[in-house]
Amino acid sequence: MSQTKILLVDDDAVLLATLASVLREEGFETTTAGTVPEALKYISSRSYDVLLSDLHMPGKGDGLTVVSAMRHANPKAVTMLLSAFPEMDAAAQAILMQADLVLVKPMNMPALIETIKQRLTIGAPESRKIESVATILEFSIRSTIDAWLDRVEQIPNLRAIRLTREQRAGHLPKLLLDLVKRLRTFQQLGSKELRSVAAEDHGRLRKQQGYTASMIVEESRVLQVSIFETLRKNLENIDFSMLLTDVMTIADEVDSQLGQQMDAYIEEAVREKVPA
Repeated sequence: MSQTKILLVDDDAVLLATLASVLREEGFETTTAGTVPEALKYISSRSYDVLLSDLHMPGKGDGLTVVSAMRHANPKAVTMLLSAFPEMDAAAQAILMQADLVLVKPMNMPALIETIKQRLTIGAPESRKIESVATILEFSIRSTIDAWLDRVEQIPNLRAIRLTREQRAGHLPKLLLDLVKRLRTFQQLGSKELRSVAAEDHGRLRKQQGYTASMIVEESRVLQVSIFETLRKNLENIDFSMLLTDVMTIADEVDSQLGQQMDAYIEEAVREKVPA
């Protein structure tokens, strides 16, 4: 095992030193990091066979940030997280889609060593591709629209407006591409700099088609649900290091698009009332 390289990450200096000593005695070449930035620096400059990281780290980033970075830099590395909270329910399932194993503190050292050796024998999953939220949404536009249409068809007042598939969902590809653009430009939350022409056109069209303002709001709500369902189905491929920021950006952008739709809807309503 002397050639096996382990990156050990934990903010507890005593535990870090103790665990590193045990791993080195077992013949592992062990590098230690006490912070997420330090871990990221090592990951970007060296290759490792195993990542063993605390999940709950202070400051910017956490164990999932480290795991995501390792998966990008060393996709064949075995990734293992340490957590003091075993009862994580649904969150644990999402974490397990990112890391190969979640271990509970305090650890039995002989059992930990044996687990590391077993995971090295098994190896990392062959096919695990981590993508940004923007990329996942871009490649899932068709399925997201299909899911949106299915939900809209279940809402009586929306279904009552009889439209073809193209008339009902023709605006969505451009709206979703505007969202992808927003995710990739890293505009701060609440930013009004990115205008969505598609949203404005949609607001005017919906007025012409006989929609009420509340129906447009309902459509927008369903769009958010459909987008987040797309992300849920792709949890095993999502880069968790930016997930929270991306989710907040999605909500912010969909709301911004809704605001632009409503402004255009009102302008169209006023125009219709003005005599030619």
